[in-house]
Amino acid sequence: MVTKTLELIFDFGSPNAYLSMKALPELLDRTGAGLVITPCLLGGIFKATGNKAPMVQYADAPAKLAYENLEMRRFIAKLGLTKFSINPHFPVNTLTIMRGAIVADDEGVLDDYVDAVNRAMWEEGLKMDDTDVIATFLSANGFDGPALLARAQEPEIKARLVANTETAVARGVFGIPTFFVGDAMFFGKDRLDQIEETLRG
Repeated sequence: MVTKTLELIFDFGSPNAYLSMKALPELLDRTGAGLVITPCLLGGIFKATGNKAPMVQYADAPAKLAYENLEMRRFIAKLGLTKFSINPHFPVNTLTIMRGAIVADDEGVLDDYVDAVNRAMWEEGLKMDDTDVIATFLSANGFDGPALLARAQEPEIKARLVANTETAVARGVFGIPTFFVGDAMFFGKDRLDQIEETLRG
């Protein structure tokens, strides 16, 4: 029985969002919580808040960047995420696949879509800002790739992604992954213990 809800503000462009999601099933099982994924555009969040990706933010602080990478490797080792690899095309422009997430949400298949595209991005290393690559991958993984991409260009779909992003910024979001338990906000994969405590509280 689901008694509480964990909301994830999500964009495929964040490797830490992928890593966090790999830790969520057991956390949700332990807490009895349900997960709601809210697709947003990380680039839009950065632009609105003045935040930057770590590789840009810490470009002049190599020790800080090295530590960020160390923490990532520790997290990967702890969970045994042997399939994870940094996408060779990183950073990938996620606009099309995030609009696709809005379509998938509208069609009731968001969880499956997120699982599949996460795999394409962070396990298979595909260039997921190339529409031909996207369509081929989706069609090979249970979706109608061309139809989904066609819907992703609809003004209503585009507007919903913008609205999701603007609402997230208004709630205080400055990066991804960001989580909410009610009104309580948590940023980053290193807050999962605090999230679990809050869900249990």
